Amino acid sequence: MRINKIIGGAGDLALDTKPTDYKDNLYLAVNGAWQDSAQIPADKSSAGASVDLELEIEKNLMQEFHDFAENDSQIDNPELLQAVKLYRVANNSETSQMVQNNSLLKDIDRIKALKSLTDLNKNMAELDKDNFPLPLSIFVEADMKDTAKNVAYVGATDLFLPDKSYYEADNQFGQKLLAKYLDVATRLLQKLGYNPDDAKTTVQKAATFDKTLVPIVKSSEEWAEYTKIYNPYDFADFTKKSASLNLQNFVTGEINDQPEKVIVVEPRFLDNVDKLINNASFENIKAWMIVRYVMGNAEMVSEEFRQIYGEFRLARSGAKELPSRVKFAYHLTSKMFDEVVGVYYGRKYFGEKAKADVTKMIQQMIAIYKQRLSDNDWLSESTKKQAIVKLDKIVLKVGYPDKMEDIYRKLTVDESATLYDNMIRLNRILTQDNLAEYTRPVDRTKWLMPGHMVNACYDSSRNDITFPAAILQAPFYSLKQTSSENYGGIGATIAHEISHAFDNNGAQFDEYGNMHDWWTKEDYAKFKQLTQQMIDQFQGIVYAGGKVNGKLVVSENIADVGGMRCAIEAAKLEPDYDPKQFFIQWAKSWCFKATQEYNEDLLATDVHAPQPMRANVMSQDLNEFYDAFDVKPGDGMWLEPDKRVVIW
Repeated sequence: MRINKIIGGAGDLALDTKPTDYKDNLYLAVNGAWQDSAQIPADKSSAGASVDLELEIEKNLMQEFHDFAENDSQIDNPELLQAVKLYRVANNSETSQMVQNNSLLKDIDRIKALKSLTDLNKNMAELDKDNFPLPLSIFVEADMKDTAKNVAYVGATDLFLPDKSYYEADNQFGQKLLAKYLDVATRLLQKLGYNPDDAKTTVQKAATFDKTLVPIVKSSEEWAEYTKIYNPYDFADFTKKSASLNLQNFVTGEINDQPEKVIVVEPRFLDNVDKLINNASFENIKAWMIVRYVMGNAEMVSEEFRQIYGEFRLARSGAKELPSRVKFAYHLTSKMFDEVVGVYYGRKYFGEKAKADVTKMIQQMIAIYKQRLSDNDWLSESTKKQAIVKLDKIVLKVGYPDKMEDIYRKLTVDESATLYDNMIRLNRILTQDNLAEYTRPVDRTKWLMPGHMVNACYDSSRNDITFPAAILQAPFYSLKQTSSENYGGIGATIAHEISHAFDNNGAQFDEYGNMHDWWTKEDYAKFKQLTQQMIDQFQGIVYAGGKVNGKLVVSENIADVGGMRCAIEAAKLEPDYDPKQFFIQWAKSWCFKATQEYNEDLLATDVHAPQPMRANVMSQDLNEFYDAFDVKPGDGMWLEPDKRVVIW
């Protein structure tokens, strides 16, 4: 059968949910009954293993925030106290709308006061530091080729919709979503006092500018090759790229310094900047800034504004209803104070025994990975040696950080002020703190994920892997599960993150996170050939009425299959090894059901393949799967040996 069109005998795993045999469709054999009966929570866009964990964490932490809000005398952590204060402010839907509207209108007046491009140039740096939307953006991060120091990255804005593919003429969902966006923006402006004609005209002008961005900005597929964001420009050359914008004042006004170079994230945008931003388009840009600002802050204004803006959120996600006000307050707080909440969660819910056990598994995975690299039959010895050096230098971050970032001590909440005013001030502090990083050394101890997030990640610029406490529980991991089940769950996840060090992006970084070519020319050519096989394997798979973009999801797929191969090697070392348990647990961890709208969003923007595909296709690439379930030619899960992708 053609694996890149139909998988495991099912035409579309988002639609065909009837349980079947392991030989014909692993995912449906494990999850078909669940898939057929599972209900997506009304305020969610999906259900599944990760969502179930998130719901449990949400339930526990919301109860704790409720109790803390009732009596904060028991809180002995000053940062957590500020988080609880924000929760109380956010949960108060009775706050005067008029006061909040006046604050919002005063901020919109700063945009209205811009009379020309000259005005925009004079005020651009200050507006950006205060989080006003601009066609250009700037942020500070480690230099990808010298990760010991920070550098300024200059990027472009994004679109109203999630990806440029939404704007294609034949994308009916995209057309409907854009119409909803414009309708919601128009109504919000009217609520702010705009007469209907002015509101409509403002939104139309904003949409006109948004449309001009579509052919210029990067697609999700382009963003997936994140090494291509590194385009260094000598600062003097950079400042000459635009006659319309004063790029020198923009950058120096942001970082209070004149750099030798900047990194341009989207060179195509920079090449077209004067076509997009000029005197003729200025009024459209102003309207676009107003619309983006109102839409970006609507949820903070009042419950009425949250409900109106929520219509766009629901149209995009397909959820039936918005989260309750109390859920909104919790999620807003846990996002603003994410590390504070994550450390609290980790300390309370994540035991030292589990941390020691998971750390041991990670170290074991790294050791097996080294062995697999040593046994590799297509890498040269020099490349193998460098790869093993990189493995030796990987930094492990398990559970939650030992120390909290200093920035959280600066985030204070005024309970006498409105939610909008608090959020504007807090976000300003975060933005300006990031810009201040330019003069600081790189902090390699930072965590990219908080302890209460059900996820894991690899950071190529720090060469570290992060496993938050939240994911270190069933079905991914449990002391009550067998070793094969744990390796099919968290073990494969651990090795997946290790594999990111050698995916199509991570392979371009060394043991210190510096981007440079450490492969032999021949080895890298072979690696690119294997990468293309992975792209081809997933290209065009039918899912949710759409098709998988193999190039968009290739890095995660490389990590998946490399992670599974490593994890099953580890499982084989245990006395209770059971390959059936390994693959069943792997499939169980990917049970997933989503709204059609959310599936379309994921197909267009997510660098991960659809979860049922991850369960099935990766298993088809491992010979052990065929032995475990006695899969033969003619069975739905059969894939010819020469079609099975082997990279790591």
